[in-house]
Amino acid sequence: MTLNLKRKRGRETLTGQKKTVPIFIDADDDRDSSLGELEDVTGNRGGEDEMDNGEDEPWEGFGGEHSGGENDTPASADQAETHIGQKEKRRNPATGEELRVIKDATDLFRSSSFKLQIDALLPNVRPKSSRIPPLDRFLLALHTFLMSLPAIAPQHPLEGARTLLKTGIAVPYSMPLPTENTNWKVSFEKPTDVTLVGSWANKVSVKGKDGGKFGVDLAVEMPESLFQEKDYLNGRFFHKRAFYLASIAAAIQVKKSGLDADVFYESTSNDPRLTTLILRPRQGNSPHDFSKLNAQVRIIPVLPSPSPISLHRLSPSHSNIRTSAPDTDTHPPTPIYNTSFLLSITPKLDLLTTHTLKQNAPAFGDALTLLRVWANQRGYGEGERLCVKGFEGKGGWWAAIIALLVVGEEGEAGKKGKSRRPVGTGLSSYQMFRAALDFLAKHDFENEPLFLKTKTGHQFQPKEYVAHHEAVFVDANSMVNLLGGIPLCSLDMLKHDAKKTLELLDKSGTSWDPFSEVFLKEQRDLPARFDTIIRVDLSSTKPRTLSTHSVLDCGSHANALLAQLAATLRRGLGNRTKAVAILHRTSEVRSISQAHPSNPSIIQIGLILNPEHASRLVDQGPAADDPDSSHAEEFRDFWGEKAELRRFKDGRIIESVVWDVKTSDERAHVPSMIVQYLLGRHFHVPEDAVQTWQTAFDSTLRLPESVAMLHQGSASGSSGFKGAMMAFDQLVKGLKALDNELPLSLVNASPITEYLRYTSVFSPVALPPRLAASIPQCWSYFPAMEIILEFEKSGRWPDDLRAIQKIKLAFLERVASALMNSKEGLKATVVVGDGVVRSDIQDQSRLEIVTAEGWAFSARIWHDREATLLDRIIDNKPRMPITSQKPDEGKSRERQEALEARTLYTRRFIHAPRHHRAIANLCHRFSAYAGTVRLVKRWLASHWLLHVHVSEEVVEIICAAIFVGDGRIPEAGNVAEEKATVPGTKERGFALVVEFLKDWTWEERLFVPLYSNSENGSSGATATTGTKLGVWRVSTEEDKAGYVWTSGGPDIMAAHRVRAIAKATWNYLARMETGSLDGLFIHPTEDYDLIIQLKPAVLPRYFQNMAVDPVVWSQKGGYANIQPQSGELPPRPGFDPAQLLFNDLKRVYKDTLQFFFDPIGGDRIGAVWEPSVKQQRPFRVLGGFSGVPNSKVSTRTLHVAATKQGSHDQDHHKGKDKKGLVTLNENGVLSEIERLASGLAQSIKIQV
Repeated sequence: MTLNLKRKRGRETLTGQKKTVPIFIDADDDRDSSLGELEDVTGNRGGEDEMDNGEDEPWEGFGGEHSGGENDTPASADQAETHIGQKEKRRNPATGEELRVIKDATDLFRSSSFKLQIDALLPNVRPKSSRIPPLDRFLLALHTFLMSLPAIAPQHPLEGARTLLKTGIAVPYSMPLPTENTNWKVSFEKPTDVTLVGSWANKVSVKGKDGGKFGVDLAVEMPESLFQEKDYLNGRFFHKRAFYLASIAAAIQVKKSGLDADVFYESTSNDPRLTTLILRPRQGNSPHDFSKLNAQVRIIPVLPSPSPISLHRLSPSHSNIRTSAPDTDTHPPTPIYNTSFLLSITPKLDLLTTHTLKQNAPAFGDALTLLRVWANQRGYGEGERLCVKGFEGKGGWWAAIIALLVVGEEGEAGKKGKSRRPVGTGLSSYQMFRAALDFLAKHDFENEPLFLKTKTGHQFQPKEYVAHHEAVFVDANSMVNLLGGIPLCSLDMLKHDAKKTLELLDKSGTSWDPFSEVFLKEQRDLPARFDTIIRVDLSSTKPRTLSTHSVLDCGSHANALLAQLAATLRRGLGNRTKAVAILHRTSEVRSISQAHPSNPSIIQIGLILNPEHASRLVDQGPAADDPDSSHAEEFRDFWGEKAELRRFKDGRIIESVVWDVKTSDERAHVPSMIVQYLLGRHFHVPEDAVQTWQTAFDSTLRLPESVAMLHQGSASGSSGFKGAMMAFDQLVKGLKALDNELPLSLVNASPITEYLRYTSVFSPVALPPRLAASIPQCWSYFPAMEIILEFEKSGRWPDDLRAIQKIKLAFLERVASALMNSKEGLKATVVVGDGVVRSDIQDQSRLEIVTAEGWAFSARIWHDREATLLDRIIDNKPRMPITSQKPDEGKSRERQEALEARTLYTRRFIHAPRHHRAIANLCHRFSAYAGTVRLVKRWLASHWLLHVHVSEEVVEIICAAIFVGDGRIPEAGNVAEEKATVPGTKERGFALVVEFLKDWTWEERLFVPLYSNSENGSSGATATTGTKLGVWRVSTEEDKAGYVWTSGGPDIMAAHRVRAIAKATWNYLARMETGSLDGLFIHPTEDYDLIIQLKPAVLPRYFQNMAVDPVVWSQKGGYANIQPQSGELPPRPGFDPAQLLFNDLKRVYKDTLQFFFDPIGGDRIGAVWEPSVKQQRPFRVLGGFSGVPNSKVSTRTLHVAATKQGSHDQDHHKGKDKKGLVTLNENGVLSEIERLASGLAQSIKIQV
């Protein structure tokens, strides 16, 4: 499967360029507008929230009609008009009140514009008032209906269920299910009260994600006569509640009820004990039809107040489930069961508490709305996509966080001064929101329980909550632990997201606007959110230690399984991760004929890694001499066969777990290996039911196995990046040892190649002579790593550019001779020019060095005097007067040649070494940076864009932007990975780069603080070039203009191509949770006009091809004991005939065709005709393309064609209409290409 990337033939002209180029994107493939992003937040889908007869207008951007800003004072029509004979009215200066409002907006919010954005957002996530009246009428009718329901006599619970089942209603009894021996009964009586509760009643409702409906909660108070004192035992209360709910459902679904609504069941978190009744209106002309409001009514049965059941029986330490299961000799506490019971008491109390907070803190409602929008964007709630485990139905939790800020924390006895103080009631909504994020980012939920301050005191002792809950946050009503049932790993994820958001809000830069990133952008995309993603199929799970009691306490087998799974993974991963998220789909409404919810069998596990510890190979447990032997037994029971006693160098004997890896790539897989092992040991999950994508990404950066094994077997020393660095160090030592044999001493040797800064797609390999003589031609490529030699300064250098180039040649010849005399087996060759550029003043000489081990280097000499001499030529005035020059000439040939030489000099000798040092520094600071760059390069190369249109250096800078952002790199000694926004794996880094490229408005400059901590100061040297073909501007501290690495590309067509491929790739990655990565690096070729297929057998880099076929080299043999054929030339460093052919085609046909090619093993070259050359035009000398006469063109066509050349050419062509037009000679061009590619091209395919 390939990327779904198609194009429409069209034209787009870049301002300032005469040439017209095709754009390879759909017309609809533009960037999303702010309105589109806002609609994603507000949950609008299709026509669900369209205008209601003109009453409600859609959001029209910030500062528009619905912006809601206090300072919006648009001038009226009368003020805008200037009447004849009257002076224009003068605008009055801002009043003191207006200035105060502006000042307050800046002080109380991040900025005045940020306040306007918030004011524009809030009305769009709240219900529209014009659509509420039908709901009010429905609620009134529902209240009347419920209060008139007839009673149902007491009966056995199973008998009652069978009676309702005859009418199509299933009773959602929870476990333990009632049996025939049950000696209590269920019945129904009309409710004693019906109250509107929840966020709707307090007018703080927020529209859900993915078109989610507003929730209108209705608390239906069940009569006290239905219950007995011991209904807290074994789910008896929940069974009676379920029968009560089913009886209401049976009454509503009858047509004569007159409510005209569909009835569904919904169980929060798939817990049958929390089943509620969902009413959705049927669309029609009914006065009760509130479907345009996009809301649903939720009926929640609650206990009366005071409760007929003693509350002290519901403390976290009480056991209210008594079973006779063989694995339960005692009756452990049931804290989750008791919390679910208490939720039937608190709705009315929560209503009053929230109302009081709104009255005391005016910004409470807006702050809560912002917090819930922020949470919904990150999956802490309900939605159609994967959400974080534990936060479904936790709307009261977000209100409690704001309440903590307003009322403060209850101090514990004997711990004065430890409680959290309130921040006050006069804060703005943004300040409250930010304070809430600060609390979430810094609070230790595992070790610091929280109790909101109350007037009446706590119902239960704090130590009971702490002893039986993982995390404690008791609400203002002093009974319910709002964190009950939320895994600690989910709270770790919440903490991480809060910290990440604070970093975005604190991000420096006047042009940075975090509003979209914080509130509008979709944050649930797994590839860009998690360092490691693991897909698990739980359909065949068999937990080792899941007890019946825990299943009954959690409400279902699925909830108990996920709770134990989360705790196991968090313990096993330890400090390797910052957060572990269990992701699953939230509960959905179901038919009232289905008693219990269906649980999804597929979950995703997302890991946020701690780079400092993630790849650790040894986990240490208790010591062998630990006096408490239970610790060692517990460790061995947890890790199983992996646990072993090991003696360390310091003499300690410790229980340990060792993870065996063979390569550096596998070391990055240790966290996923731990997850897979723990799932297999504790839950018997088969290996094929656990899927990760790290191996698939790694395979794109590895050589074929047969090639890699042959190189490893022949290597006399270290290979890969380490071997290349060692070879470079040895070469530098050898050069420095030649001081007595050279006229000048070597001062410095600076590498400027990606192979020596860990960012090349493939790790470098050496090609020893004995191996080079036996391998086939299609894997004979080995790179020549570029280095810059700087010798000591001397006044004996000539003051002429041409003489300097000659001296360089002589110097390199002396170095070559000295090196070969001092190093046995080393070969050094002086190379001059590239066969294309013929300039006497441009640096073209280099020394090609091949060591005895097979490492190749390409050395150049840097002489700083060249820059001064070139600047003299550039700054001098032309010798001939401008009037005597041609109008389009502008500058002399000598000056133009000097400009090109100066640009090359600055890029090669000034910026390249600095860039190399900065990138190497980032590779050491951020463990995932190098892998990210390698993946991005491989991706761009596989789509025929790297090097040919996008330079390797600009890729490295763009990837650096993901890691360093706008901030500065920390000083040495600090842990840079502590920032929450820094990716911990190359896979996440790759996804973030793709996401950036698909949304990047490259019309604006991208600034990356690349040199902040690596070098101080700026030399002010910039690359000067006459023509800038690139449309990207990527600037650093040393390149303010941003064209050093983009002056040669990408042009506008290639830039659009990058954006289109990035969007297609992002859509592919977004489906990763349900698919594979097979087509991610396969390039579609339908868009090209012609495809040149090269012969793989003669391409030295073919073994690096994305879809390499080993048969190509296996036909000739690839073993060291096979003698080479006579006449074969030894491999040459950096020799790539496919790249040379591409360069020739691009240079020769630059005005005729646009070429694309994969420089990393590609065996095809794609080309697109320039649209302008396809048109007929008058013949002219040096027209720039191969033309053929067209004698069948009319005189009118000639005149039209002449008009297109410009008005100044019209008179020139008048009277010459008998002269024929010319058009593109396609056959001639193809024949020339075939001749140029002779020996390399296998076929040329013309695509229509």
